[in-house]
Amino acid sequence: MEKLVYSLWQGSQPSADAFRDDLLQVLCPRLVAQDGIHGVRLAVADSAVAPAAGRRMESHAPVPGAFLSLWVDFAGAADAWEPLIDQHVARRGAYLVTEAEPLVSQRAHPVAAGERVPGMCHVVFLRRPAQLAREEWFSVWQGSHTQVAIETQSTFGYRQNVVVRTLGDDTLAFDAIVEENFPEGAMTSDHVFYDTGGDDHVLQQRMTAMLESCARFIDFEHIDVIPMSEYLVRPLG
Repeated sequence: MEKLVYSLWQGSQPSADAFRDDLLQVLCPRLVAQDGIHGVRLAVADSAVAPAAGRRMESHAPVPGAFLSLWVDFAGAADAWEPLIDQHVARRGAYLVTEAEPLVSQRAHPVAAGERVPGMCHVVFLRRPAQLAREEWFSVWQGSHTQVAIETQSTFGYRQNVVVRTLGDDTLAFDAIVEENFPEGAMTSDHVFYDTGGDDHVLQQRMTAMLESCARFIDFEHIDVIPMSEYLVRPLG
């Protein structure tokens, strides 16, 4: 099985919430009905995550308004479903990825098919710094930083998508796309985001540790961080 992820830009829908409803109510059921698609997950930057606007980082504006994940038998069969996607968006990017899931959100906050995952989901597009060889980048990110992120934040879901191939001439090049689930309070509170229990000293320690760790493997001139609402449309299994 392969995983495809799509960055989606809003089409003619009048609002972000209308974009969300169009994708959830019209597109996703059509994708679920497709042979060869076994899992569907959707994240949308809708009004529910508007309080998290201060957490956005946009290096490549305009950033996408939605992020679609499909688990498929064969990515080469994308001609069967990509025309369906194109009917609902102004633009899309596509990536073939490998997925690791150090924290499984369904274990902490199980939701039924079609339900919104509690809190917010940070969708992060990032590039490897030019000075880091690929193996060194993996060693820092997955061998070291992953545990730092888990220990310093209130994350309850954490998916790491390593880009195997960028698909389409108009798709921006990234090396990885991260999905991180946070509790609702993390939208506006640093104490909740960093799980400090309200302790200012702990907050400073964890913010510093996280920033220093990120600086080891992220190119901050090429990073987009987009808070979104996440929906588990069709779980695997």
